[in-house]
Amino acid sequence: MEDTEFFDICEKEQTAATPFLEQEKDDDDSATDQFWHVVNPLKGHKIGEETEEEEEDEIRSKDASDGVGEDSNSSVEIQECPINNGNNNKTLKNADKVQILNLRRNLNQLDNVAKEKDVTIQKHREKLSACQLRLEMLTKERECTETKIEEGKKAGNIAAIFRLQAMHRRLCAELGNEKYLESKIALMLKENVYDMWQIEIEQEKFGSLREQLEQDEEELERQCKERAEQRIQKEKAVARLAERKQQVGKKKEMEAWEEYERRHQKEVEDAHRNREKAVQFLKKSMSRVRQKEAKEELKTWEHMEKRMQAVLSLKNNITSNREKLRALQVRDRAKALEAKKQELKMRAAIVAEGGDVTKEIFLHKQCVELERQKQEFTEQQKSKKIEIIAQILEEEAYAKKHQARANTLRSRGKLPDSLRWRIKTWQYIENACEDPATAVLQKSWRTPSACSSVDDKSSSVADFSEKASQDSIHENDEEDDEEANKTLVKPEFTGLWSQDCNLYKVPKDETDPKPLGASKMERKIFTENLEKLRSGIIHKQVVSGHEFKGCPFYSKPSLIHFKDFDVGRTYKKKIILINASYSVNFCKLVGVSEHLKDFISIHFDPPGQMSAGMSCEVVVTFKPMINEVLEGKVTFLAQNGSFSIPLKCTIKRCVLALDKELIDFGTHVVGETISRTIILTNQGALGTRFKLQTSAGDNGTHTAVKSSLEKMVNPALNGIISEEKASSSPAESSISENKDQVSPVHTEEVTQHISLPESQKTETSLGSSHVEQHSRDTLNVEADLEAEKAQSPSEPPSEGPVEITLGKVTEGEIGPFSSVKLQIIFTPSIPGDVHAEFEIAFDNPDCKPLHFCVIGVSVDVPVWVTNPNVDLKICMYDRLYQDSVIIRSRAKAALRLKFEVCKELSNHMELLPKTGYIQALSTFSVQLKFLPRHSLPEDAEKYFDTETRVLEVPMTITVADKTKPVEFIVHAIVTTSDLEISPAEVNFGYCTICEAVQTTITLTNKSILPQEFGFVGLPEFVEIQPSDGFGMLLPLESLKLDIIFKANKAKEYSFELTCKSEINRQFKLSCKAVGVHPPLELSHSLVKFAATALNDVSTATLYVVNSHVSLNRFTHAVPRIGNGETAPVGPTSFEFLVPEESPVTIMPSVGTVLPGKKCLIQVYFRPVLSEQLIREEAVQMLCRADTQRTMLKKIRESDMQKRKDETLSGKKDGKKSSFAIFRQPSRVRGSKHGANSAFEPPKPEEIKTNSEEYIAAQYSLIRNFTGKFERYIIPCFVASGDIDEKKGSENLKYSPHNTLYLELHCPAVAPSVVVTSNNGKNIINFGEVAVGHRLIKQITVQNISQEQLALGFSILNPNGPFLLVSPVGTVEPGENQFLFISFCPNESKVFFETLDIRSIKATLTLSIVGQGVAPSIACSVDGEVLNMGYVIAKEKVSSTFKIQNTSTLPLQYSIKLASLSLTREQEQQRLPFFITSSPGRTDSVGTQNYSGLSVFSVFPVEGVIEPGKYQDFTVTFSPDHESLYYCDCLKVVLFGKEIARVIWLKGAARNHMMFVEGGDPLDVPIESLAVTSPMSEDAVKGEQEESAKSILLSLEYIQAETSGTPAVRELKIGAIRTAQFVSKKNVEFSLDNLPLLQQKGFTIEPVKGTVDRGQIKSISVSWVPPADFDPDHPLMVAAILTLKGDIKESYKVLFIARVVST
Repeated sequence: MEDTEFFDICEKEQTAATPFLEQEKDDDDSATDQFWHVVNPLKGHKIGEETEEEEEDEIRSKDASDGVGEDSNSSVEIQECPINNGNNNKTLKNADKVQILNLRRNLNQLDNVAKEKDVTIQKHREKLSACQLRLEMLTKERECTETKIEEGKKAGNIAAIFRLQAMHRRLCAELGNEKYLESKIALMLKENVYDMWQIEIEQEKFGSLREQLEQDEEELERQCKERAEQRIQKEKAVARLAERKQQVGKKKEMEAWEEYERRHQKEVEDAHRNREKAVQFLKKSMSRVRQKEAKEELKTWEHMEKRMQAVLSLKNNITSNREKLRALQVRDRAKALEAKKQELKMRAAIVAEGGDVTKEIFLHKQCVELERQKQEFTEQQKSKKIEIIAQILEEEAYAKKHQARANTLRSRGKLPDSLRWRIKTWQYIENACEDPATAVLQKSWRTPSACSSVDDKSSSVADFSEKASQDSIHENDEEDDEEANKTLVKPEFTGLWSQDCNLYKVPKDETDPKPLGASKMERKIFTENLEKLRSGIIHKQVVSGHEFKGCPFYSKPSLIHFKDFDVGRTYKKKIILINASYSVNFCKLVGVSEHLKDFISIHFDPPGQMSAGMSCEVVVTFKPMINEVLEGKVTFLAQNGSFSIPLKCTIKRCVLALDKELIDFGTHVVGETISRTIILTNQGALGTRFKLQTSAGDNGTHTAVKSSLEKMVNPALNGIISEEKASSSPAESSISENKDQVSPVHTEEVTQHISLPESQKTETSLGSSHVEQHSRDTLNVEADLEAEKAQSPSEPPSEGPVEITLGKVTEGEIGPFSSVKLQIIFTPSIPGDVHAEFEIAFDNPDCKPLHFCVIGVSVDVPVWVTNPNVDLKICMYDRLYQDSVIIRSRAKAALRLKFEVCKELSNHMELLPKTGYIQALSTFSVQLKFLPRHSLPEDAEKYFDTETRVLEVPMTITVADKTKPVEFIVHAIVTTSDLEISPAEVNFGYCTICEAVQTTITLTNKSILPQEFGFVGLPEFVEIQPSDGFGMLLPLESLKLDIIFKANKAKEYSFELTCKSEINRQFKLSCKAVGVHPPLELSHSLVKFAATALNDVSTATLYVVNSHVSLNRFTHAVPRIGNGETAPVGPTSFEFLVPEESPVTIMPSVGTVLPGKKCLIQVYFRPVLSEQLIREEAVQMLCRADTQRTMLKKIRESDMQKRKDETLSGKKDGKKSSFAIFRQPSRVRGSKHGANSAFEPPKPEEIKTNSEEYIAAQYSLIRNFTGKFERYIIPCFVASGDIDEKKGSENLKYSPHNTLYLELHCPAVAPSVVVTSNNGKNIINFGEVAVGHRLIKQITVQNISQEQLALGFSILNPNGPFLLVSPVGTVEPGENQFLFISFCPNESKVFFETLDIRSIKATLTLSIVGQGVAPSIACSVDGEVLNMGYVIAKEKVSSTFKIQNTSTLPLQYSIKLASLSLTREQEQQRLPFFITSSPGRTDSVGTQNYSGLSVFSVFPVEGVIEPGKYQDFTVTFSPDHESLYYCDCLKVVLFGKEIARVIWLKGAARNHMMFVEGGDPLDVPIESLAVTSPMSEDAVKGEQEESAKSILLSLEYIQAETSGTPAVRELKIGAIRTAQFVSKKNVEFSLDNLPLLQQKGFTIEPVKGTVDRGQIKSISVSWVPPADFDPDHPLMVAAILTLKGDIKESYKVLFIARVVST
């Protein structure tokens, strides 16, 4: 029964429990699918059928076989046999292994799923059992409750019944929930059990596969073991082969080493023999050098004598010139006096005659000046003529000489043509482009220049020409140079340039391009080449307006360097040229430097045009023939300039260096032996032989002499050389540099000698001669010392033992790129300092000797202190300080030590232990204790300095059996630890419990050590800041501390504050105060406003509270002053006194608070700029603007005055200039007077608030506002009583001690964002905008702060008309951003909103205003149709209508025609409406012209109609064929989207002048798409006469009960007004069959008539049914209507009549 219920519950709740198991099912399904995906490919696969070798084993065996040498091939083959035999078993492929692993993983996954499912089933079963147990308990409780309810009913206990019923309901609800939960758990359990069964079935399915998998895994493991064994065997074989190779290599290395030793020994012997031979030649060379130096010294002395004589002569000349100058001055003064006398006489004569003295004297002076100028001009002309004649003569002589030289060349023979052309071309370039001063130098010395390629070629051509024609070309080089340096052509007017630097301009005769013996073709080619050179073959490269500047090609590498070359070998290097210009370029090889052509060859195939970034290759081949350093360049020519690549060839050389130049052995005891190593390194490619030896005079005396000589000689020589170089010519400096390069000089010898030219002998001073004399003396002394060293280079010192010796290696060979270790041994034998110098000499003459120094100290005391100066730093009195003194021993036996302290410091300092033993070659530590007392200055007066407070105490260590003690010194600075507090007592006065009182004290550190301090044990009503009374005082520093007292009750306070230092010293401070409890309280006594921008508002809220409701002081604190009387209970008044002109407003400022109540107070802070400040800034801006205008005006006047002066000075008429000069001062005075009386600044009160000056000043102040912080303390006076009951506040009881204080912190900052558009106004007025239309305005916002701002915006009304289109995220400093705000009103009224632009610092409020207006128009067309009437085809007719703007805003209109719509083409593709018969569909466009032109046209099509104005529109109807259904739709669109009016345009066209209108329609208003063939007019007329058109006229007679209404219809006959058909002026019409019509009841008036052109007549047709009329059958009668106009037309009118009853 239970099982049945269980399964029923499961089936009922299956849908409810399904979501809980969806995730588990999905997981199981995915795992099963994955498992089958892997297993299925394995079902038909047999594992282990193939016998291939694994790829990994093949690779490893191949590597092993490759690493084995030829000798071990047989052994490898023997070892591979068992491996191959072992591999005959079945092996597994990699794919099989992967499948095995995947299968194992999936089987494990299936097992894990089964385990998890089993655990889940167990959990669900436990939950189900717990749920069933809970059900049983609830059921029992429910039954028990029901029993109690029955008992309560019987007992009549209503309260118990209600309680039990509620419990019963709760139990029933819980029971229902538990049953639901039970069903859910049972369903889940069923699902899990089902899943478990499926999993077990799957596991059983794969039982055989699992067994097969286990077998495969065992096989796989076995094969892995076999492969591991095979690899081990292979690795052992490879190791044996490697060991055998190593042994063979060692044997070859030993043989090579022995061969090297033999070769080295032979080289050493050869070097010894060569050295012995070289010594003999060295002595001879040294003697020659000394003789040369003596000669140079003598020459220098003679030169100095000449210079001294020149200086003395210069001095005498200066003295004589001074005397001449004095005589000339006296003569000039006499002449001036005589001229003055003559002028006075002339004045007297003019006055006597009655003339103008000033004018006459001025004219006389001008005449004199004019005569003087004429004389000067005449003399100048004469001198210029003489110069020109001399120059002409010089040119003629030069031309004759040049002609003679040419004849000589012609007579002596011709050079080869190519060589002659090259010489001639480069001589022309050299003469035309180079400075004559530098051309002389470049003939003998080539120096690098900007045009290096041209210089190299010119110099190389000159050298080559010297070799080819030594006798003919350069016979008189000196004369040619002198003549070339002369400038034959001079300017007419000399400028600012120096005449000495004029460029040499080649005469025309010399530049004759005609070479000797050249043909016409050659002369033509040469002329073209010269023209190219002159005009410049280099073109600028300009791309996109940018000119390329720089090197056109970039070479990689940038330097062609052949390092360490050997003579006879060939070297090649490849370089890549990359086009670095802007566009296509060319590259041409010009050549290499002339002196490198014998060694360098270049292979370069010109690539032609090269785009930017493309590259080409150049191969440089170097074949050295000489062992020298070569430098030059490879020159190329590009389209926009030449460029060159430097080339350098360096020989093998030795680069020797030592790792250190000083070896310091330190301090050692006599008898020890210490060794150090110094490394000699050769970083060059050339080896050499070295020899290590002691320098001459390596003792201390000789070293001191040598260093002193160096100190004396080097500065003197440096000064002489620098002075000589500064005064010498460039040619001599280059010669001296060349000498330095040719002759190698020792680093400590100075053999260079510089001789001054004769032209500069007079420029040297006497001081320089003394310096040179001193330098010569020092050079002589040094030369003698060097000679002594050369005579006895290895002579050992004769006195004392040698303590510093060399090791085994003192000489040998150092190869290229190698190093040698040299050993230095120090064996101290005598106490003292030891100093020795060593020198390493080399066989290579280019290698300078290297020197290094060795020092050491030897002592005989075996004990020393590691730190002889013990520094205890700064110490305080009464504090213990300790330190350890380390003692070291050099002795080889134990020693007894005794430590002593002087008597003066026995009470302050101590060494422990007093005595000790130090072991051999070890250390001993002694403890030093120092406890300074206040009596230290008196006790140790000898060692203590009272001013600096420095203590220096000598300590002694006595060594047994040693007379000399070991001393060390103890240093210390002793200071006090006192702290001083001032003042010593603080009185806070009266302080309310609502506020805090602050006072400042000064804490001073009397010590020279920093001390930490802290005020401890503070009462709860006292606070010390900063850092809560804790901190650190620097030496002798004073710190101000704020003591804040806040009374917690009304009483008198007296207390002490304790300050402790870091060494636990205490310092006291006495304090007093009186606590006051006021009747009122403030909820906040401090208000800190946020940083508020100008014109922004910040608001704060607080309360005034009256909490005094009882006089019982035992239950709560009562208001009183100290221990005085209690304040009365009742209404209490307050008043805030706000300072005038402050940006703070308090609302309300006066009020009364009842007991137990509180009053709301709002404080507003709005920082603004005062009007007075703005007005003053406006005045200042006006003054600055006027100052700028005045300055500009003065500048203009000064410029004009200068121009006038220049104009007047150029005029030759003296009278005009004199008048202008006399008139000028009056103008200047007038201008000055006008400038002084120009501008008077207005007063600040006169500036109006709405003026431009006021707005500009306000904007300037806002932008330049730097911020301001103001602190306001607002007093709030408190008085007992109600202020409303009194006439004033003077009678209220008031005490100043009850005053409350409100502190306001008001920081004002500049607005971070301002509006720069609309004159900086924050109001955005859209004005009037049409309803439904959108207007967008742009507002410019600028960030005037110094940081990036993130802007936020308030939310506008989402249902309102305003919208922020483009909010801005961030604004950079100084950046302008644009905000776009749109206004789209939806009704006609005024709208107003505010937009807040928020930033971190401030908020900018924008006021947005706009008014919506409904647009309205009035049209002159009545109805909706504008009928254009009938028109002759291919004629036009026009009609006009008006539209009036009846709204209050301008209307932007546009006229749209339906026939010109963009959707017209799509509409034409649809079927006509009479076919589709869709309801409500009408075609707005009727028949159109065949030509494609629009039938209707309107003018104008768009524009603007101002409010209340009219606009005329003209509609033109122009059909091109006959049709009655011309139609179009005209729409008046306002603002591009609102259709305000729709007008239907209709018209008809006829080919003839008459038409009939009326009747019922018989056809559709759409023409056929078929194209009809044209017909002749006669055919058309005949067809029209034969066939009659039909007109249907239906009439309905309305039958009423009493009488009926006749049916009436009309037919209209018209004549079209046209210029055609002149012969026919009117149209005639007639209707036949009238009797029959009358018989049938029809009445027609008129029956016939005529219609004039442009007129329309109506034919009225009425019908009354006759007596015999049958209402069931309509009446049908036909009649013929005939029209006669230009042609005759017939219409068959069909009358259909019927009766309709109402």
